[in-house]
Amino acid sequence: MTTHTLQGRTDNELLWFRRRGFLRAAAAWTGAGGWAAAQAQQRGNVVELLGDATINGERLRTQGTVQTGDRLETGPGSSLVFVIGNSAFQVRQNSRLTVERGDTLNAVSVLRLLTGAVASVWGKGRIRQIVTPTITAGIRGTGVYTEVFSDQGYRSYFCNCYGTVDLKAGNDAAQSQAVYHQSFWGEAQAKNGRMLTPATAINHTDEEMDFLARLVDQRTAWQMAGRKGVKDGAGYMEQGTHPLMQGK
Repeated sequence: MTTHTLQGRTDNELLWFRRRGFLRAAAAWTGAGGWAAAQAQQRGNVVELLGDATINGERLRTQGTVQTGDRLETGPGSSLVFVIGNSAFQVRQNSRLTVERGDTLNAVSVLRLLTGAVASVWGKGRIRQIVTPTITAGIRGTGVYTEVFSDQGYRSYFCNCYGTVDLKAGNDAAQSQAVYHQSFWGEAQAKNGRMLTPATAINHTDEEMDFLARLVDQRTAWQMAGRKGVKDGAGYMEQGTHPLMQGK
């Protein structure tokens, strides 16, 4: 497995894709035809639920359905994996979020993360957003990891694992173009006059993104390239400088 740095999380949280239950559920999901087949057969789009989660205040059941417009909350020790359209999501424990509706019932326009963490892979399409208390990310087709640290004044962490993302935090803005994990902080309070600052890669793995991509019949950038880069948060296959640090 790729090396990773933990900050406030455990290895067990990042190894959800290794569980036999998930592997069976993922094989069943893809073998049954994925999202399109689930819609046609009126099956649920929850690939796996471990522990407790609520949807719009009611208990979410295994084999349940998450729709755009829903509010989700996961409990301690929980993990939730679901698919909507051409996008797949893994929600960490103790997370609160909404998946806001786009042009259709099956199109997410905004993933609004209030606290906790979500790993997600998004297929190509119109620009959508991930919004936290301190950062807004406009995304196209990409894989990203987002986390809100409520114990740090809702400081937000965002990693553009691959793809192109337009980022805003306060009055700061940047376009992130990454092939291998470009990471940022959306600060709760300005640091050296900046609300958007560089970060290292923390709390997520390549393998998680690979499995989410597989659920929606996609491949990550490093799978297509046939190699992996330096996981330092700069975003490149080779050693590089974070774009927010260039010229300094």
